[in-house]
Amino acid sequence: MLPKVYFVIPCYNEQEMLPYTIEKMSQKLDSLLKKGLISNESRIVFVDDGSKDNTWQLIKEATKDKRFVGVKLSRNCGHQNALMAGMGYSVKFCDCVITLDADLQDDINVIDEFIKKFEEGYDVVYGVRSSRKTDTFFKRFTAQSFYRLMRAFGVEIVYNHADYRLLSKKALEFLMQFEERNLFLRGIIPLIGLKSTIVYYERQERIAGKTKYPLKKMLSFAFEGIASFSVKPIKYITSAGFLMFLLSIAILIYAIVQKIRGEAVTGWTSLTISIWFIGGLQLVALGLIGEYIGKIYKEVKRRPLYFIEEIAEDAQEQ
Repeated sequence: MLPKVYFVIPCYNEQEMLPYTIEKMSQKLDSLLKKGLISNESRIVFVDDGSKDNTWQLIKEATKDKRFVGVKLSRNCGHQNALMAGMGYSVKFCDCVITLDADLQDDINVIDEFIKKFEEGYDVVYGVRSSRKTDTFFKRFTAQSFYRLMRAFGVEIVYNHADYRLLSKKALEFLMQFEERNLFLRGIIPLIGLKSTIVYYERQERIAGKTKYPLKKMLSFAFEGIASFSVKPIKYITSAGFLMFLLSIAILIYAIVQKIRGEAVTGWTSLTISIWFIGGLQLVALGLIGEYIGKIYKEVKRRPLYFIEEIAEDAQEQ
């Protein structure tokens, strides 16, 4: 029996990109059907993450074709929550789900290989970039530094993998059991532990519209991932504090010896530097601890990740 594959595509202010995405995904679905790789009950699910432009109108127009489904969130909940909303909808109907971004920079030509790996028995198939030659030096350096840093902090994460992946129905059901509010799917999915593999691809240039991940948002997302999966930053701060304590003892002994030898000289510069350094370290430590407390605060309130305002699909499907 051919698998029912649901493609989940989160969208935020993508009116410039959507016509192209709809056309290309429609062609891809036709190609997969002709090759006998997927069931004709497969669907493309667009999740409107509280867009302020005509994204939802374009999605609703697309759903006149029964192969397209639209899920409208009541407000902007963020990329990770939009993915969860789309997967939460799809898990009731699909055999597997493939998540990808609306800009189609992730090469859709490797979807065939994703599905073949699923048929071979893999529950998770990660799309991994084979290179970053299309990135600027700064983007490439920061991205690679992020993955190395995550691994240094003990977070199990697939190198150069974003959110282009296939999940089987079983993997989806396992994923839905995670109840955390600080979502970082790249770190959560490896925790599922089911059989997984990697498919490499070349990332394309964006055709239209603007990236939804500027530098500020990327840095915030990176810290979200680190703080959600590792307490090592707090341990490092503790270690730094302990080293500063030992250093202060050494300086105290040195000052006493110099006093006894009658060589004590007023050290305004060294004193000022010490005060600023220690004060800065304390502020960093307090800020870091505050971030963790803030995450605990979000978790204990158990607020819903999203609200689905509307679902648009072909009338015969309802």
